This record gives sequence, structure tokens and C-alpha cells, in this order.
Amino acid sequence: MYAAEVFGVLAVRGSDSSTAVAAATRKCFKIAAFATPTSSNGVSLRWAKGLAPCGCTVDSKSVGDDVFSVTPSNKSDVDYLGESTKGIDGHASLEGPIEKVARSEAREAEDLLKDLGIPSPSSSRNSPRGIFCSRTLNLRSISAIGYDMDYTLIQYNVTAWEGRAYDYCMENLKNMGFPVDGLAFDPDLVIRGLVIDKEKGNLVKADRFGYIKRAMHGTKMLSTRAVSEMYGRELVDLRKESRWEFLNTLFSVSEAVAYMQMVDRLDDGTIPADLALDYKGLYKAVGKALFWAHVEGRLKSEIMSKPELFVEPDPELPLALLDQKEAGKKLLLITNSDFLYTDKMMRHSFNRFLPNDMGWRDLFDIVIVSARKPEFFQMSHPMYEVVTGEGLMRPCFKAQTGGLYSGGSAQMVENSLDIHGDEILYVGDHIYTDVSQSKVHLRWRTALICRELEEEYSALIGSRSYRESLVELINQKEVVGDLFNQLRLALQRRSKDRPAQTLAATNMNDEDLTDSMQKLLIVMQRLDEKIAPMLEADGELFSSRWGFLSRAGLWDKSHLMRQIEKYADIYTSRVSNFLYYTPFMYFRSQEQNLAHDSYTYYCSQQLYNENSS
Repeated sequence: MYAAEVFGVLAVRGSDSSTAVAAATRKCFKIAAFATPTSSNGVSLRWAKGLAPCGCTVDSKSVGDDVFSVTPSNKSDVDYLGESTKGIDGHASLEGPIEKVARSEAREAEDLLKDLGIPSPSSSRNSPRGIFCSRTLNLRSISAIGYDMDYTLIQYNVTAWEGRAYDYCMENLKNMGFPVDGLAFDPDLVIRGLVIDKEKGNLVKADRFGYIKRAMHGTKMLSTRAVSEMYGRELVDLRKESRWEFLNTLFSVSEAVAYMQMVDRLDDGTIPADLALDYKGLYKAVGKALFWAHVEGRLKSEIMSKPELFVEPDPELPLALLDQKEAGKKLLLITNSDFLYTDKMMRHSFNRFLPNDMGWRDLFDIVIVSARKPEFFQMSHPMYEVVTGEGLMRPCFKAQTGGLYSGGSAQMVENSLDIHGDEILYVGDHIYTDVSQSKVHLRWRTALICRELEEEYSALIGSRSYRESLVELINQKEVVGDLFNQLRLALQRRSKDRPAQTLAATNMNDEDLTDSMQKLLIVMQRLDEKIAPMLEADGELFSSRWGFLSRAGLWDKSHLMRQIEKYADIYTSRVSNFLYYTPFMYFRSQEQNLAHDSYTYYCSQQLYNENSS
């Protein structure tokens, strides 16, 4: 029976299990352990001794005629990175150097997956829909996974959703006396990760240190010189909330577009003088208009009446969560949306793709609506149980499995599940509300959903040759510049009646020295003429105004990318990408390059060449 269970797991979804078994028996199984955390005791399945057709022996005892033995896991160790190995039990006696054995076993496992029609794990990592790791995360050590809903589980069509939010915002602004005629929603005007400067009426893009690299006043991009003159002595500091507003999420798009367009109207004198607004006051007015667009209910009522116009369906999403649930993970839905809206969106997006008449509620152990994040992670609020389909509630003090609740706090969830801190992974799209606060206050593990990553990844691949050409030009200029500077230093020392770097440089004819310098200077100027427009155009495949989402200039990371690295353990474009991994995945962060790494590599190569000669 155990063999049938494991072969059933290996089989391609929807295919005949006998086909998978036949394919599997053609291979030599020498796998150390199969773990299934669905049991509360933690049960592991191991190959019985003498099973492998290649003659390999396995350290386990056969039980009757069963193929596998069942061994309770009574200890929880950690691996070399300090991550839990809970659920892994048993070791196979595989002879030979482990490096050779590992390569051999990996090849056979890859062949097996190919026979079974299962994509290789590496194909998922190297794709626009990969899951990227900032801090090592072992999903085996995760007992519960919490999800945000809007722009996380539910992916909206940005142009449709934010376009309607913009329309309602503009209608409210018009009622407040603002001139809005002739304005239309332009989603290409802004991208996530920009920062609004409420004092100057600008939208800026900063690098990881806070230095501003690009800026737009109203809807007009500023020149590099204007940016330098305006912000040369200033850094973006997100702690100064009275001035800087970070665009954390796609929900910020409609607000930013409306504000920048209204800055143009303020500058040209179209806004009535009796409103007496500066740029900061204008931002408050736009924010108020958008707030009422959400609160008054017309926007959400329109979306609920025709969700197919606003929601992008993802048939793989429910299956990804189903894998996690069947692997023993507690699944939580924690959203700021109210119950009626949540139920409508989740029914539309999940129910038709779930098997066996399952409903979306069947996936989640606990559902919390109107959570009031980020306060949900920061402090305690009363919790109410939603007891009717119309959303009627009653007070309660502890969440129960299968329950539907409103409000409460993250600590209530931890106490109800008896799961705490880094045993919980929270997945959301808002860097501050979802990711930052759950990590800072509770030490939950975190995952950020950034839908634009797919387009960003493809744009980076598409511009690879362009960026390589640009880097080559910059390297050429660096070499020429170094040569010019050495000649300049020689000339400087000679002009002060001091010897140059070498005797030959000291005795060189002045005319020859200046002539060489002049030629190099002309080369640098011509290189600059070619490099400058290429730098301006870098990233146009993603955004013609702002360049790449994750980059600020050719070399550095954007402020957004710094926030992602700081607060998100993993990040990806959509939740359904988990389907291409397993609920037991070990996400390992990459080695972080340091400024001196290239020099140490160069020295090691030089040493190797010397020893070889």
C-alpha cells in the first residue's frame, strides 16, 4: 500500500498511476528517504533492504511483503545551515565517494522525472516564474503559510482595476472643485517602487542608498542635470513620512497617476486660488478623494458585479495551495478586505478550479477578514467570528480550525495554532503592510508577490546584449581614463619640478606627452557621446521613463530592490509559482558579491598562472 501511495505522488496529475509505476520500475531507486508530514507523528517511508535492482543495499527492515517500512520520526535535527530536517529519517548505504554518488543519483532522478513527465526543478528556477531567494528558507520547517488576498492570491488587471479607482478618484476631486476635464488614466506614467516627494511635487527613483537617479515633476521627466541640482545633497529617507511616500504596491498606481497630473494643473494655475494648495496639500486632497472612492463602496460593488472584467484567472493557483495543505501545512487567509468582497473574489477565482466540489474555504484552516494590517501585526484588536453568509458577527477570544473571523491579531493566530515566529511564512504584495511588519514584529518568514517580475525578467534577458555592449564601452573608457590620468600625473609632477613616476616619463618630451594626452581626451569624449544616450535608454524594454524595476542605473540596485532584499526571504511574480516547486523545497540564497571579490579572483588567477608557468 505504501508503494502505491508513493508512486501515486510521483505520477503526473490526471494520468493513470500504472503508467507511472511502470516507468518507475525501470529505474534503480536508491533514495534515502521519502517524508510525508501529513501525520501528526511525522512518518517517513524508507526502501526495504535489497529492493534496489542494481544491488544497492538500504539500511531498513522490511515489514512482511511491504515495499516500505514505516518509522516514526522521534527527533528533529538541523542541517549545516541551521535549518530543520524534521521529517527526514533513515540513511541509505551507498558506496563510493559522496560527490560521485550524488552526481550519479541526480542523473538517475532527472531521468526518472523525465520519464514521468515532471519538469526538472532547475527549469522552474531559471524562468520568469521562478521563486527567488534573498534569505535561505526551508519549507520543511514551515508549519503554517498565511496569505494576503488582493494582488496576492487574487491578481487584478491593473489597467482595469486601477483605472476604475482613478475614475472614481477624479469624480470626487471634481466634486471638491478641482479641474479634471481632459485627464485620463495612464498606467505607464509610474511603476511600483518609486517615491513621491510631497514637498516638491516630484516622483523620484532612488538607488539602494537613497540617492535619486531619475525624477519627474508633474508628468514631465527632469534632465540628469536638473535632478543633480535639485537632489545632489539629499537622500530619500522613508522614515520622514511627512515628505516621502513610497509606492509599495500596485494599489498605489492610481493615486500616483492622479497626483502627478494634478501637479501639472497646480503649476499652470488651473486649480482655483481659493483652494490655496501647495504640493503637500494637493497630495492630501488626492489621497482623500481616493480614500472615499474605496470607502463609499461603489468601486467594490462594480468589481463584485463583474469580477471577470477585473480579475485575471489562474487555474494553477488553487492546486499550488492544495499541494501545501496536503503536505500538512496550515493555510491562513489574512486580508484587509471585508467578508462579502473576499467571499465573492475567492469564489470566482478558486471554486471552479478545485477538485471534488471543494470550495475555497476548504483550503484554509483559518480565514481572517478586515484584519486592519499593519496593526494586525503590531498590536491586539478584538476578534469577531463571522457566523452568517451576510457577514453577521459575534465576539470571540480564540480562533478555531475552519473558522472565519474579522479583526484580531497575529498573536491570536499564533496562540490558536500553537505555532510561532519563524514556523510561519506570510505571503503578500505590500512591502510594508505585509512583509516588513510581519518580519519586524513577529519574526515570521516572508514572501513578496511582485507581478511585474515576469516582465522585468524577460526585459533583462532581452536587453542582455545591449547591456553587454554598454559595459564594454564603459570598460574601454575606464582603461583610457586610467592611462590619461597617469600621463596627467606625470605632467603635473614635471610642472612642479619633481620627477615623474619613472625616469623615462621624467625625460619625455613635453610636446609628445601633451599630444598623447590630447588624443586620449578626444577618445574619452567620443566614448561619452555614445555612452550617455545608451545609459538613458537602459531599461526601456521595461519602462521608457523609469527603466528596470530592480535597477537604478546600470550598476546598482533600486530602492525597491533593497527593501525586497531586506524584508522578503523569497520573492516571486505570483503564488501559483509554488506549483512548480514542492512544499518541501529548500530555497537557498545566492552568494552575495562584495566589491573586493573581483580583485581576489584576479589575484588568484594571477597566482595560478604563475604556478603553472
